[in-house]
Amino acid sequence: MEGILYKWTNYWNGWQPRWFILDQGVLAYYKSQEEVNQGSKGSVKLSACEILVHPTDTMRIDIVIPYEQHFYLKAPSPHERHAWLVALGSAKAGIPPAIPQTKIEKDIVKAKKSELRLTCDLLMKQVYSVKTAANNPDGPDLEKLDESTTLLSATCDTFIHTLEECMKLSNTSPTPQLSGDSPIPPIILLKERKSSSTSTPITTRQNSTERRTE
Repeated sequence: MEGILYKWTNYWNGWQPRWFILDQGVLAYYKSQEEVNQGSKGSVKLSACEILVHPTDTMRIDIVIPYEQHFYLKAPSPHERHAWLVALGSAKAGIPPAIPQTKIEKDIVKAKKSELRLTCDLLMKQVYSVKTAANNPDGPDLEKLDESTTLLSATCDTFIHTLEECMKLSNTSPTPQLSGDSPIPPIILLKERKSSSTSTPITTRQNSTERRTE
């Protein structure tokens, strides 16, 4: 997957558009799509990261290696953030780059199951947002309710579509069970970042994989 995400650079420049490419479990970014051939400005291996969902900003994604590196990101829209979350979660699930032919179907199902976990987590958060907007002490927050239900509807469609794909794979797979000999361990791909007094990212020490140039 690849596309534009807005990256927090510093307090002077704020959020800047960058071209991101997710490939083989590595998320790399470039100043623009035209400058991909000049090499990435930074990269991070998702298997070593936490993926944090902002509690109030529906376009925010934070990629964090604890105590080392932070990518503070924003998608252009909530729907695009959802697509990125699914892709990042699938990459974090860790499908090996060299896949034996006999295990292709099983690994595809693993990726789809990870996608279902991710979407289910989003559904729970969005249902909570709908309940909060509907039960506002001063009366239903209609604007927030409309936004939340729109996102919830899109996520439900994604969940159903992914579930249908899993069922098709299970019906065509040579192995009758969705889970193989080594069941997928429970993975918490999404964590909710705790709210703080400010929503502006705080710059921290960066890993050597990211250059100083933003």
